[in-house]
Amino acid sequence: MTADAADTGRRRDLRPLRLLLPYLRPYRRQVALALLALMVAAATVLAFGACLRALIDLGFAAGRGDVLDYALASLLVAVAVLALASASRFYFVSWLGERVVADLRRDGFAQILKLSPAWFETARTGDVMSRLTTDTTLIEQVVGTSVSLAVRNGLMFLGGAVMLVITSPRLTLLALAVVPLAVVPIIVLGRRVRRLSRQSQERIADVTSFAAERTDAIRTVQSFGHEAREARQFAGLVESAFDTARRRIFQRALMTGIVILLVFGAVGLLLWIGGHDVLSGRITAGDLSAFVFYAVVVAGSAGAVSEVMGDLQRAAGAAERIAELLATRSPVAEPAVPLALPSPGSGLVSFENVSFRYPARPDAAALDHFSLQVAPGESVALVGPSGAGKTTVFSLLLRFYDPQSGKVRLDGVDISQIRLAELRSRLAIVPQEPLLFSASARENIRYGRPDASDAEVRAAAETAHALEFLEALPQGLDTFLGERGVRLSGGQRQRIAIARAILRDPHVLLLDEATSALDAESELAVQTALDRLTRNRTTMIVAHRLATVLKADRIVVMDQGRIVDSGTHRELAARGGLYARLAELQFDRAAE
Repeated sequence: MTADAADTGRRRDLRPLRLLLPYLRPYRRQVALALLALMVAAATVLAFGACLRALIDLGFAAGRGDVLDYALASLLVAVAVLALASASRFYFVSWLGERVVADLRRDGFAQILKLSPAWFETARTGDVMSRLTTDTTLIEQVVGTSVSLAVRNGLMFLGGAVMLVITSPRLTLLALAVVPLAVVPIIVLGRRVRRLSRQSQERIADVTSFAAERTDAIRTVQSFGHEAREARQFAGLVESAFDTARRRIFQRALMTGIVILLVFGAVGLLLWIGGHDVLSGRITAGDLSAFVFYAVVVAGSAGAVSEVMGDLQRAAGAAERIAELLATRSPVAEPAVPLALPSPGSGLVSFENVSFRYPARPDAAALDHFSLQVAPGESVALVGPSGAGKTTVFSLLLRFYDPQSGKVRLDGVDISQIRLAELRSRLAIVPQEPLLFSASARENIRYGRPDASDAEVRAAAETAHALEFLEALPQGLDTFLGERGVRLSGGQRQRIAIARAILRDPHVLLLDEATSALDAESELAVQTALDRLTRNRTTMIVAHRLATVLKADRIVVMDQGRIVDSGTHRELAARGGLYARLAELQFDRAAE
């Protein structure tokens, strides 16, 4: 079977909605109460038909006023029961809808957090967020509204059909001939609705992704004067989403209109036939009235089900996308039988003949038979031209990716055999562009160790030379730093990241271009904080600016994923080669 055929097969049914069953199972009590309320409401509506027959045949025809009184009392009781059952149904199904969506969003976000950066190389953030928001909202509509409507109208359709048979088998056989006419449009047009529903969700994901990306890059957009250009592109995506939605709405409206036309046209025909049966004495006026009532109930139920099917088709497309996300497995898997790291750890790092290619760039080797050992407490700097594989070394040590061959070890243990949480608890990274969260300075620092006390957070800020400027803020350490820490300068954000690493107290510290984007004054303050942080701790440094690695115990020169030289600054400069050329270029330029 081809991929297209398989996809077409999936669109013909509502099987993706089975995703919801495990989420409904823990709430069996609420489901049972909702179903009970549905059945009571449906039975009450059907009881109106029997009351109508008795009212006409025993009340009007016989001229008995007591029957009219009894019918009114019965009607009021039925209305009260219907009101209570309907209110209960609304509460329980709405509760289930909100509860299931909350659980889906929780599990979906937890799943996203487990996926390694390798997966995000090809995934779009906007598409992922669309699955957590727009798609789950459709699921909420189905569980909280559409399913209950489908069940209620389904029960009324079946109950009404039974009452039709009891009231007049002859007229019922004529009515059944119309059923296929209503079912065929539901099946044929329902497939189109579902296909267009999935396409509509994908177009919305395009819109969300584009808007999120351009909003994050608003300074770049405005600095290049591309506001109008980006607005036009966004408008094009919005129009594409609207066009897909318009086609979906048209198909759904067409399906609803055809079903209502056929069903209620059939009801009119049955009324004409039934009227001749009353005149000929084959049925009573009460029987015809009850039959018409049940026919309207059945027809209305069929029309409602046809409309609800559109919602179910849309939700099936959304459930399919959510199921794909929940079923995604991270390229970096937790070990089945994890090994424990030695305690206390020493910080020994080993790369043994490691080769690695990024999933998005399989033709280029980021690391090629790379071997390196960093002793406990040693400071090792990785230098070389862009693309040499320096940052890749950090990514593999943090196990954001797994190498295609070779081993990476921490304290003698293969990191692929260590639980990810335990491995990363021994490491801390200070990146070139630290990401701060939309929270206070205190919470951003405490991210390094969530159980740290306020005193420990304050001490970490002081060690990172961040306490002075933090206390000068309006609310001190409790000051909200804004989106991505925009209220702070680059050097201040870097010192927050260093304080976060200090609080974590790692065995191995990773510094990725930690001072490359800073001015001289900020670099001096950050470098002073780093000197404290790296003391007596295994440290690996990635740097393009060689002036920042002169204090390293060892400098490892990399090129095209390989180690081409190693030694101190003095040894490497005297030996000539790549490092000497880089040093000559940088230091001569600095002198100029």
